[in-house]
Amino acid sequence: MRKLMVAVGGSLVLATPLAQADVLGLGASVSYWDSELTGQAADNGQQVDVENDLNLENESNANASLYFEHPVPVLPNVRLSYTLIQQSGRGELGADFGGIDFNSGADVQSDLDLEQLDLTLYYEVLDNWVNLDLGLTARDLSGELLVRQVGSSAVNKTTVDAVIPMGYVAARFDLPLTGASLGAEGNFVSYSGDSVHDFNAYGQFEMAMVQFRAGYRQMSIDYEDSNDRLDVEIDGPFVSAGVAF
Repeated sequence: MRKLMVAVGGSLVLATPLAQADVLGLGASVSYWDSELTGQAADNGQQVDVENDLNLENESNANASLYFEHPVPVLPNVRLSYTLIQQSGRGELGADFGGIDFNSGADVQSDLDLEQLDLTLYYEVLDNWVNLDLGLTARDLSGELLVRQVGSSAVNKTTVDAVIPMGYVAARFDLPLTGASLGAEGNFVSYSGDSVHDFNAYGQFEMAMVQFRAGYRQMSIDYEDSNDRLDVEIDGPFVSAGVAF
């Protein structure tokens, strides 16, 4: 699939009366995500297990977000989110992969770079001790998995490159007089056998303008473009710190 395109119900944000913010709001956060990768990559029908065959392990994660809310009716609020995942590993292949004639038991060095930038336009449907946001996200997703045979020039590249429209939902329940809350948020789309889901659930504590979160995030990508296919799941705990004005 060259471009994962789907209309994710515009009625999602129109069917319910909207609750705009009373004042301007601005917030930002950074987080650390201790993620693990499982799944498969395929090229021309030949498949490799990214965990058991390639032994990919987390090297670095970059996660940051910025949002802007306003009291102007009809106009949506805006959120930007960025995630960078880099993993590498050394494994062993016992069969050919991606048209390259790996010898049985060949040692391989693998590197995965996965980058995504989200632009989310959303509305506040509820804004009190129960908070509910609904909207749409445009995700610029790009990634590259390189598999190299050690001691040889043989190399295979699996790529992901798409702009993906997704539904967005976020809910938070504030515990009165405590500064604590529980919440969850996610993006999702599924079309013609391909799908992308990205969900997290968290506990939050807010003190003055500073917010601390701890939770669990799971992202799954099932993407096919021509002969390349990436079907992976990335999940694990995260912690974040942010400010809200």
